[in-house]
Amino acid sequence: MNKGVWGLMLIILLPAVVFGQVNNAKINPTFEQVLSLKNPGAVQISPDGKHVLYSVSSSEWAENRYDSELWLSKNGGKPLPLTHNSDGSSSSGVWSDDGKWILFTRNQDRDNTLFVISPEGGEAFPLSYIDKSIGSFELSPNGKTLAFLAQQEEPEEKKTMEERYGEFAEDDTDFLLSRLFTVDFDPEFARTHQRPCDQDSTYTMCPEAPEVTAHMDSVNFTITGIAWSPAGDRIAINHQPDPIITSFLEADISLYDPAGKELTQVVSNPSADAFIEWSPDGSQFIYTSDVANDSSNFYTNSRYFIYDLESGESEEVADNFDENLNIAGWTEKGIYATAWQKTRRPVLLLDPTSGEVNTFSEMKRMTYGLSFTRDGAEYAMIARDGNELNEVYLADMIETRIDRLTDFNDQLSGWNITKSEVVSWESRDGATIEGVLHKPHDYDPDKKYPLLVAIHGGPTGISVPSPVPAYVYPIVQWVNKGALVLQPNYRGSAGYGAEFRALNVRNLGVGDAWDVLSGVDHLIEEGIVDSTKLGTMGWSQGGYISAFLTTWSNRFKAASVGAGISNWMTYYVNTDIHPFTRQYLKATPWSDKEIYERTSPMTYINNASTPTLIQHGEFDRRVPTPNAYELLQGLEDVGVDAKLIIYKGFGHGITKPKERLAATWHNWMWFNKYIWGEEIEMPVD
Repeated sequence: MNKGVWGLMLIILLPAVVFGQVNNAKINPTFEQVLSLKNPGAVQISPDGKHVLYSVSSSEWAENRYDSELWLSKNGGKPLPLTHNSDGSSSSGVWSDDGKWILFTRNQDRDNTLFVISPEGGEAFPLSYIDKSIGSFELSPNGKTLAFLAQQEEPEEKKTMEERYGEFAEDDTDFLLSRLFTVDFDPEFARTHQRPCDQDSTYTMCPEAPEVTAHMDSVNFTITGIAWSPAGDRIAINHQPDPIITSFLEADISLYDPAGKELTQVVSNPSADAFIEWSPDGSQFIYTSDVANDSSNFYTNSRYFIYDLESGESEEVADNFDENLNIAGWTEKGIYATAWQKTRRPVLLLDPTSGEVNTFSEMKRMTYGLSFTRDGAEYAMIARDGNELNEVYLADMIETRIDRLTDFNDQLSGWNITKSEVVSWESRDGATIEGVLHKPHDYDPDKKYPLLVAIHGGPTGISVPSPVPAYVYPIVQWVNKGALVLQPNYRGSAGYGAEFRALNVRNLGVGDAWDVLSGVDHLIEEGIVDSTKLGTMGWSQGGYISAFLTTWSNRFKAASVGAGISNWMTYYVNTDIHPFTRQYLKATPWSDKEIYERTSPMTYINNASTPTLIQHGEFDRRVPTPNAYELLQGLEDVGVDAKLIIYKGFGHGITKPKERLAATWHNWMWFNKYIWGEEIEMPVD
């Protein structure tokens, strides 16, 4: 769970002018077409294994938002849409234990309302007797009690202060804690009373609505996760002192008896602890812990333990496995998980007795989501091979059957997409580096191509083969224009083990640049790259590496720095995750100024000559905008062509399709100007 903070640092490369036909009848997809690709997520198999529920994300251009709705495949049949929310998304879909109901949240007027729908059809209806904005939720195994999280009410004292003094807040104190609530799950009452009874003239007598019960309303921590035990007699609780992002380092695990209202703290190490999954009989649970490590847990492997309720003892498992596990379920056969193994992501099986991890299935190159029936006989998954989009599959455990339920790859029909392959090379210090190389379909090994380098974020992210890599980088269109695109998995990337992830500790930027430049040189030596036409780009950590290359190297003809760090001292005093810098550089700016200078792009600004596009979100707290303005001013002062574009209203990522389209155009125009010598204007109609 502690590594989940990198979902905040890592920007996922997803979106992209019909430029005409390439390769017979196939077309070069437009930016809008790539941005509009639908993708599956959050798969959930029904308790009896017959039906599969999943979400579908899509672009809603008119409302300028990304939407998520629930779809359902019944008995292995063609999926049908289950929800449609014109004002927001429907998400977090789960089955009741008897399979009669599907619960999900719907975003309405900035509140998350819990809805219920029957898998047999009919309209969804809200649990109107819950008057709170729902966070995470879970239904008890007997289906009678709903547990959920919601923020505490704003204190009256704060409202009074604001009336007299206006709005102000001391840093890292302006937050509300998440609390635990329970209520009877009564879908029939909710279905027939969708508004308060006293507003409904059809009732002469108002039936009593289920009462919401608050639990632990005076504890001095915020609850981040809940999980009912299989017997339904207690709830496992993840909690930390407050919602501030770095407080995950102080997270602990407790068990709560909702009937007796008794809280027992069971795991409390000096660093982060997080409950993951109950054993099938409820006598144990598996959790992850950094134990006493609070100085390197941004890049080291997570550690996994099984806690035994009877003895109160924990035993470490999976300590022979050199990567982070994404644990998906615990059945009688063992604990199932996925993990990156270089650019593959197989299904793994952890034996809770021996603690050993072994490969269970490699039916697909990459498996992202898993959901199991209680008996472990069947499971659903989201998976793909390198030349595919994700699809939803239904399979049995003995792998005699695997059924594809969806057809998301039909979206690519008639498109010219990239040919992806994994390549490797040796970096300056001897480290072996891999990357994904995207080639045109009419690739000619005797021809020299322009090379664009697209660098992932993280740094503990990873690039993998994909037919349509994008985000705000029109990779498919550049490849179809006649370029090669390299996505390097530089030191620090996920999938290559803890030692590899630590290679850029006190070596950020420098070692990353070695990896990128040695990859470029490798392809030049292969005779397939025009060394006079090189470009680099990336977002977040990828933006930082591109900024470093902009000032440290003169090899590139164009660069794009998306939400990138330009000065580690500027970053350190502005970011919302200060421990990240201290862990990677092993110092503060006040204790070791030299390491901050050596790894900062601004240190080398007088050497800069690469025309650089800078892209940044207006309200980015992860990499605040002073980094963008500092790089811009430095480049302008030394006479380098530079441009800064601020995307208004956004944080660390561009999360709306229209602005993502604009950012894609900005990159297309910048690189086409400096790599191909083309002046292009953005279309206005």
